[in-house]
Amino acid sequence: MVVPAEIFTQKRTVTKDDLDDLEHVNNVRYVQWIQDIAKEHWEVRATQQLKKEFIWVVIRHEIDYKKQAFLGDEILIETYVGETTFVTSERFVNVKNAQTNEVLVAAKSMWCLLDSKSKRPTKITEDLRTVFHKQ
Repeated sequence: MVVPAEIFTQKRTVTKDDLDDLEHVNNVRYVQWIQDIAKEHWEVRATQQLKKEFIWVVIRHEIDYKKQAFLGDEILIETYVGETTFVTSERFVNVKNAQTNEVLVAAKSMWCLLDSKSKRPTKITEDLRTVFHKQ
């Protein structure tokens, strides 16, 4: 039986620090949010033992910037894990306007699992595969 991936979400309000010279959210800020939510998802779902043994590093981001967000906008960031291979895991992130539910940014990232001591890629076990799925 395939267990669906958990959709992990966080909300935030766009601040002045998030803006670029054009007065909308800076593309670099979206990249930071994409990485931050992935990290938070791991921190919330993984056991202390897993967090001690393993770390995730991003090896690729694909980002589509669809609409703009401005100062004061309420943002909903959603993420879930897709296909997992031997040492990599696909992660999707959608950044939405919380009021309209319009997708502002759609991203797909590839993450690699590393052994925390050796810093070398390591096998994603069945236990690790289920960390990001509904229980």
